[in-house]
Amino acid sequence: MEALKIQIANAPCSWGALEFELEGEAVGFETVLNEMRETGYAGTELGDWGFMPTDPAELAQELSSRNLELLGAFVPVALANDRAHAAGVSKALKVAELMSSAGYKDAFIVLADDNGTIPGRTKNAGRITARMGLREHEWSFFAKGAEQVASAVKEQFGMRTVFHHHCAGYVETAGELDALMELTNPDLLGLCLDMGHLAFGGGDPVAALNKYYDRIWHVHFKDYDPGVGEASRANGWDYFESVNRGVFCELGKGNVDFKQIARQLKEKGYQGWIVVEQDVLPGMGSPKVCAQNNRNYIRSLGL
Repeated sequence: MEALKIQIANAPCSWGALEFELEGEAVGFETVLNEMRETGYAGTELGDWGFMPTDPAELAQELSSRNLELLGAFVPVALANDRAHAAGVSKALKVAELMSSAGYKDAFIVLADDNGTIPGRTKNAGRITARMGLREHEWSFFAKGAEQVASAVKEQFGMRTVFHHHCAGYVETAGELDALMELTNPDLLGLCLDMGHLAFGGGDPVAALNKYYDRIWHVHFKDYDPGVGEASRANGWDYFESVNRGVFCELGKGNVDFKQIARQLKEKGYQGWIVVEQDVLPGMGSPKVCAQNNRNYIRSLGL
């Protein structure tokens, strides 16, 4: 029987290079890529625009010299605001053009809401209630915007788009994920299932994996520390403070059932990438040590 072609990658956020402006300075891309390779990963996501080279030839050289693949790029767009859609499409196309021109034509646009910019959602991450959600017409704008991005990227570059549900955005809870999946074309917009974000938002990653497997084109392995989550609720921490406090911990140290998830992925014949994400911010510890521990844990799962 041919071995499953699941490959393991990491992302710049695991070295503190986030899409948010937080205190402290992250290391440069050279260190990130070197340490990814040294700790046993086969690929990376792009990170924020400008973190890695934006010249296609230079980008390809930096990655290929380390035997790393580029598998996607996170693109945040304020999808609930229809006036932001055109700019969002332009942003996604710019990123897609870079990845395509560098030779990574199978890479994904990892589309997300403009997380962390909505005060109520940012303040209440991990404890969202129905009244904090989108209204019906706003859901229509949101879904339309997501499909516009996915359609433009597919038409111009033949590349696929996955949606990344994310705390501090409008698609955090399991119910909100259900709503977006219901409103969008499954042939056009896939799902990037992020285990840690779904768990922090009160969802069940194993249940989501089974429910939406046919739409899951990309997977993020991120763990959730329920103790930090409870402290966040008790103290009223916002999303950023929760991240600073380590709500997303090393794999295997939280409550995400990765053993079951790994078993399900293998049984279902998943052929894509698993991307490790642990938001190790400056001052929180050694990203390289965490990356090695996370890789070792995934190996213990048979991946």
